[in-house]
Amino acid sequence: MGIAPAPHRFEAWDDLSHRRSPSGAASLLDLDPDLGQLLDEPRRAAARSDLRVRLLRLPRGEWAGAALSASDSCHLGLLVIDGAISREVVLADTISSELLGPGDLIRPWGPDGAPRLLGQQTQWQVLADARLAVLTRGVSTAVSRYPEVSAMLIDRIDDRAERLATLKAIGQLNSVERRLLALFWHLAERWGRMTADGVVVPLTLSHRLLGELVGARRPTVSTALAGLSREGRLMRRGSGDWLLADQPEDTAVRRVVAHRRRLLAERPPQRPAVGGARFSRG
Repeated sequence: MGIAPAPHRFEAWDDLSHRRSPSGAASLLDLDPDLGQLLDEPRRAAARSDLRVRLLRLPRGEWAGAALSASDSCHLGLLVIDGAISREVVLADTISSELLGPGDLIRPWGPDGAPRLLGQQTQWQVLADARLAVLTRGVSTAVSRYPEVSAMLIDRIDDRAERLATLKAIGQLNSVERRLLALFWHLAERWGRMTADGVVVPLTLSHRLLGELVGARRPTVSTALAGLSREGRLMRRGSGDWLLADQPEDTAVRRVVAHRRRLLAERPPQRPAVGGARFSRG
């Protein structure tokens, strides 16, 4: 894979920090109309004019997203407009991946000086040519005048957290076949389309990447996929995308056992001070 983006892309990013109305900018609400769904028509028209963003275009391949850390840390982030990006967390000899697509809000530079006791590293792969809206400090200031748009951006963050929690649950299912089927039905909610033969997930996902998504080694994934294909439940088509020709497994919640242990130990009771007051140890 090639390395992307080239250094001049980061220079262009830095150049945005001091421009109020960059020429060639696009309306954020034209790029992502759902962000304006809470606005009434007059405010939507105003927001369409006020919220102008530049676009960062990324070709397929590795992306040094962390290199943006040299930019203003007050930039709001990057909003994926189209394409597909994988965020990979590398820990020892294991890689755990997250699949990102249109509507996801990311901040690949992260906070400076955050301790990483495990020594994990984050790397980014652009799986399909992507466009990202650059939400600079100026855009963040403009968004603050439209709390309806801010609420939608927070919803995007919450949606991403929910998907991550779902991926974690999928990774704990008791067979790789179940994990793969659950993963593809999970992906179908966002990416899938109905056809006469079943639900098509138009993503050309490698066996290695699937293993990183469900917590399994590539050979095990290959064996499980071969079995699912023979059963006609999940098949890779000639174009590289995937066909789900079965119904999703019944995963309705049947019984939940409440946790009985306390997460944090209680502090011992403090001795009262003179006069009945109590000292706080902070």
